[in-house]
Amino acid sequence: MFNKIFPFLHLGGLLAALAYAVVSLVRGNAARFGLIVVLLAIYYVFILHPAVKKEIARRRSLKKTARG
Repeated sequence: MFNKIFPFLHLGGLLAALAYAVVSLVRGNAARFGLIVVLLAIYYVFILHPAVKKEIARRRSLKKTARG
């Protein structure tokens, strides 16, 4: 059950951090906005992107084996 809930909690946390960055920008704190966006981008590149690429490759291989 936790394996199904965890991705949604994780996505919610990332969206909350992004919303906080936007609120900071609206309030005039551009430095905080920039820092949060840069850290989220680094997090995506080093943590999430490799997993996304592996999942895409896994699904493509499943399609190829299902076709024949």
